[in-house]
Amino acid sequence: MTFLSDRINSLSESATLKMTKLSRELAAKGINVINLSVGEPDFNTPEYIKDAAKKALDENYTRYSPVPGYPELRQAIANKLKRENNLDYDMSQIVVSTGAKQSLSNVILTLINPGDEVIIPTPYWVSYSEMVTLAEGKAVYIDTTIESDFKISPEQLEAAITPKSKLFMFSSPCNPTGSVYSKAELAALAKVFEKHPDIFIISDEIYEHINFIDKHESIAQFPEIKERVIIVNGFSKAYAMTGWRLGYIAASKELAAANDKMQGQTTSGTCSIAQRAGIAAYEHGLDSVMEMKEAFARRRELVYHLLNEIPGVKTNLPQGAFYFFPEISSFFGKQDETGKVIENSADLALYLLNAAHVATVGGDSFGNNNYIRLSYAASDDSLKEALRRIKEALSKLK
Repeated sequence: MTFLSDRINSLSESATLKMTKLSRELAAKGINVINLSVGEPDFNTPEYIKDAAKKALDENYTRYSPVPGYPELRQAIANKLKRENNLDYDMSQIVVSTGAKQSLSNVILTLINPGDEVIIPTPYWVSYSEMVTLAEGKAVYIDTTIESDFKISPEQLEAAITPKSKLFMFSSPCNPTGSVYSKAELAALAKVFEKHPDIFIISDEIYEHINFIDKHESIAQFPEIKERVIIVNGFSKAYAMTGWRLGYIAASKELAAANDKMQGQTTSGTCSIAQRAGIAAYEHGLDSVMEMKEAFARRRELVYHLLNEIPGVKTNLPQGAFYFFPEISSFFGKQDETGKVIENSADLALYLLNAAHVATVGGDSFGNNNYIRLSYAASDDSLKEALRRIKEALSKLK
């Protein structure tokens, strides 16, 4: 549309939200759609968190909150980082936002000038590249494959760095692959960043607690680069608080102040009630988080075995998050019963939605076209039925 800004015209629609929208439209017609496209725990928010929100209402926490968040919440976050991650942050280094998504956007907009390069390993969460586009930066991709467990090497990182490199951003555990970087792997990447002191690092750790190996490791633990690391985290995945919209960054005081300034001119402080609930979440402990993690671990094994039973599908065993990112390129060039040719992962995802009534997301939106992403944040019965439908639908492609 010519009357719209170049900024919005250059922006792509979120593929995950698009598939969720399409699946809802089918469901509204009475079709039984199993939605594996959305990154949302299927659990309810724990009662003690909801009770804290009700208490906050009764105590009239209904006015504007400080732009970077209530001091008590920021201190609770700093305490959590020390207790769980052995990382030292002052309250002044924490900025709370309306979800980790806004936290990411704030950081990119405060760091990136037009033409600055942002290094992103593929596959990446769909919004990373679009946020860089909004900031008028240039995304530089490092491709990975299922053979490397979707993780980059120090040599690949070094090769991607140019004089224009300003930022590196990644997630561990990763959305969409579930891959988790070990301490040794992060240390090797940190050694590369030591040689390039002008590059900042966004470490997206939103899936921190959905980790099926050892303990979570943060790249912020290496003192030589810590001042350039921006941790992005939040409450949505670990505490089943997706609708509460509560995320945060932990960064240097200068970067935190810049994000405070940015947020002060956009949204100001996030929801006061959600913040009081967040305090309770971080002060209560991890019992409810571990219960959800156990369920995800069981479902991971279930889906792994079911995917391996589908001819033409290649998968690995993710070490975290609640996604699989199977390779499905063997179906490209095949036709469905109407003669429609499957040319790419988006075509395959749309075919599975219409033919099997299972919503997934094409890997092209994550930077790797040969794959699709499916979430196993669903009940065991739903997952069994979804994989049965997928297997049947794929067998019909000729």
